[in-house]
Amino acid sequence: MMIPNLPSSRRMKRVMSLFLILGLALLFKPLGAQTPEAEKNFQQCRACHNLEGPKLIGPTLSGVNERRAQDWLIRFIRNSQEVIQSGDPIAVKVYEENNKIPMPPHNLTDEQIIDILKYIKSGGKVDPQYAAAEPSADQKAAEDLALKIAAEQEAREEKLADIERDANRNFGTTFIITIIILLVVLIDLFVTKVIKAKFVHSTLILVALFIIGEIIYKESAAVGRQQYYQPDQPVWFSHKVHAGQNQIDCKYCHTAADYSKSAGIPSVNVCMNCHNLVREGKVTGTEEIAKIHKAWESGEPIQWVRVHNLPDHVFFSHAQHVKSGKLDCAECHGEVETMNQIIQVNDLSMGWCLQCHRKTEVQFADNKFFMAYEKMHEKFSNGEVKKVTADMLGGADCMKCHY
Repeated sequence: MMIPNLPSSRRMKRVMSLFLILGLALLFKPLGAQTPEAEKNFQQCRACHNLEGPKLIGPTLSGVNERRAQDWLIRFIRNSQEVIQSGDPIAVKVYEENNKIPMPPHNLTDEQIIDILKYIKSGGKVDPQYAAAEPSADQKAAEDLALKIAAEQEAREEKLADIERDANRNFGTTFIITIIILLVVLIDLFVTKVIKAKFVHSTLILVALFIIGEIIYKESAAVGRQQYYQPDQPVWFSHKVHAGQNQIDCKYCHTAADYSKSAGIPSVNVCMNCHNLVREGKVTGTEEIAKIHKAWESGEPIQWVRVHNLPDHVFFSHAQHVKSGKLDCAECHGEVETMNQIIQVNDLSMGWCLQCHRKTEVQFADNKFFMAYEKMHEKFSNGEVKKVTADMLGGADCMKCHY
């Protein structure tokens, strides 16, 4: 701001007045108040923590900024289990004091976590200057388009599942009819002899054998594969609600994905981490969540139906793909955060896996899992190999998956 050419004493007073006004503005401005994004991100925490008042599943967060260093809070919020497993005494103590219930990892940047911590410090206030503006026509159009695309994708998946089921029924019907025709032709050829022309018998037998052989080949190739399989579950569970709307990380429920062959199916106590307090769903009401409480009280596990299965002769490790290969879950399972009911979207065939291995570039450099590949490291270092794909590391070797 320009100051007019005033006598020195008056100019000094004007400058001091300006500084006083700015100082008062800063004094009375709610410095801890944060943006709506911080408030939105904090919703992930509300299921287990209160800002003020009684403890929920986890401790009350008021004063956490004073109790813990910011860098420690950032690491703990991002992945508490990693900090606990490192042996950090504070993390271990917090874990044990809260009934050894793990806090889910959060896919947040340092800046987003710092914003959440400021939001907590402000007591849950959002600065009025950041009040959400009414979305523009273009933003509304983009949101409507995104919803439309998601709905169309879900409709396509349902349609494909119906087509697959119809095809399977048609295969069975065709197989039975062909067997009946073959038997009738053979009976006529050797017993009744109604048809005098032998070439008719020969033609019908050859056609029948070809159809039967084709069906047997296709069904044999598909043994253990079940694309578009979408079984009903004992409890209505929506990934769209949990992974989509509530943004719960996949590995909070499927805890073994980083270190085991199987990603794991969550036990009842994992469900109870949230549903100890959340007793009613916006879509399902109380009936479905009551089934979880019944299982918890009776000690009987929920008999979830596994959707993605591989044949017994196939070796597959989630740890190798998720932890070492750094693959996102959606690569194999599709966009589960859009699914109310999980469906197997890919056929998980050998051809599908090989195609993925040939095109997928692995994070070869600075990856401890691949340290043993000395010759490949030499080629990678001297520029002979620009990128390393899974098939170059044995991903196309039969013995890797079939022992």
